[in-house]
Amino acid sequence: MIAAPLLLDGRPGLEQARAEVSEAVRAFVARHGRAPGIAVLRVGNDPASDRYARQIDRLFRSVGMGARVVVLDESASPDAALGEVRALNADAAVSGILIQFPMPPHLSRDAVVDAVAPEKDVDGVHPLNLGRLLTGRGPTFIPATPLGGIELLRHYGCPMARRYAVVVGRSEIVGKPLALLLLQEQATVTICHSRTPDLARFTREAEILAVAVGRPGLVRGDMVREGAVVLDFGMNVVDGKLVGDVDYESARERAGAITPVPGGTGPMTNATLLRNTLRAAEWLSR
Repeated sequence: MIAAPLLLDGRPGLEQARAEVSEAVRAFVARHGRAPGIAVLRVGNDPASDRYARQIDRLFRSVGMGARVVVLDESASPDAALGEVRALNADAAVSGILIQFPMPPHLSRDAVVDAVAPEKDVDGVHPLNLGRLLTGRGPTFIPATPLGGIELLRHYGCPMARRYAVVVGRSEIVGKPLALLLLQEQATVTICHSRTPDLARFTREAEILAVAVGRPGLVRGDMVREGAVVLDFGMNVVDGKLVGDVDYESARERAGAITPVPGGTGPMTNATLLRNTLRAAEWLSR
């Protein structure tokens, strides 16, 4: 057992972003006579999505931005969903659009994402923005969750250059873009996933271990290298409690730094959404 790990708390970073964005929004309003705004679109009434949408609404209003939550019925047709996205694209009061997932199976995730105007894609999920991230040809919006994780490491002074990083998870919204961002920071990166044979063989070597699979307790303490920096992006509800993909209690016995769940990467995702929406408003106002 090593000394108690550094707790990578994302809340101070979020408060810093709120202060910066609040000041910038006041300046934006003074120049343009209107505030930036975000629209959150979801289909259906998933309780977790509802809670998050209300959280985003409160956060954005707290910094002087507009916020709108658009909820379509579970049975909404593809035409209705795509029509709503196009209406938000055309709405001058909407600077950024956040699509909530998952969606009902009869709707195509790709079709909905592709319909979002890239210049309003503040979560960085449109293929154009992901392609710009891959090729390094900007400007682009970077997916909020992985960028928030990188900002969290910067906030606490955790070095990334010349470190060996293992990303467990291959989604287009966290795992793959996070690997690209770590490469940009001069880390050496391996991508694993839930079907990787002998996953522990890779995780035990990682100086930076990031987990984003959606399986509670997938990574145990004995799978963590001593002194490693552990980023847990998992958000799972188990027995009414929010837990991550890393078994926190056993992992903290070996980690040098670790994110709590909740309170770690989540607040930094929100900080990135604030900054991205402000950037979108500035681009659109040119």
